[in-house]
Amino acid sequence: MPRHPSSAVQQAREVLAARLRDVRLDSGLSAREVARACGWHESKCSRIQSGKQALTDTDIRSWCLACGADEQVILDLITVNRQLDAAYVEWQRMQRGGLKRLQEAVIPLWDQTEMFRIYEPGVVPGFFQTHGYAAALLGRISELFAIPGGDDEAATARVERQRLLYSGAHRFAVVIEESVLHARIGDPAVMAGQLGHLLDVMSLPSVSLGIIPFAAERGMWPVEGFWMLDDAQVVLETVSAKITVQRPGELDLYRRAFAALSGMAVHGAPARKLITAAIAGF
Repeated sequence: MPRHPSSAVQQAREVLAARLRDVRLDSGLSAREVARACGWHESKCSRIQSGKQALTDTDIRSWCLACGADEQVILDLITVNRQLDAAYVEWQRMQRGGLKRLQEAVIPLWDQTEMFRIYEPGVVPGFFQTHGYAAALLGRISELFAIPGGDDEAATARVERQRLLYSGAHRFAVVIEESVLHARIGDPAVMAGQLGHLLDVMSLPSVSLGIIPFAAERGMWPVEGFWMLDDAQVVLETVSAKITVQRPGELDLYRRAFAALSGMAVHGAPARKLITAAIAGF
């Protein structure tokens, strides 16, 4: 099962720390000797080896040179560290340019992605949102983060991304929980319009929409929502941050999780029946 994003990031830090510890052990040096060679307090070496120390490129290079590691090892570890730095991006930093810019920022990545595997347990995925639903959702986000205005423009930018559904260059395998159909984001008219739009988009040749019914026997419990972009990365959104996962072992877990979730979902006519029933409820 994919772990909570913060624990995935911490595990990545610990993996990097373990690799640095192996470099030291291979050199035959003690942590005290490495600290002395680098001009550090010994406690810094302890924090590095436990994954508790944020690392710079200079830290990694100093450690490796003290241990006599070759240049390729140094470059590999620096690359891992930079990927780790990019993996955890605070929402507040991303949102400084406003919600509209945040919607537009992902367009280059979306354009180059051919296969989207999307699981959402709480909301309709952005590619399928109507303007009314997106505006209601983004309005709540702007309130939570105290971002002034721009909800309507941000909603328009989000809806404009739906052009990818019709380009023929992208495929979308989407799984949502039945609870998404009943969670009120906006008034009943907004919800009815949104669910009607789901009926429309699920008929597109580029889209496979599955819904996990309330009554489904759970072979996989609900997990955090995630977007798998081709086989290259997984993007997750928590309350406080956006997480990017790129490690092969993590990606394999998400592939397996998506397959299990998709296997519990209903598609086609049974999925339409669930959506139609939800519309009637609104």
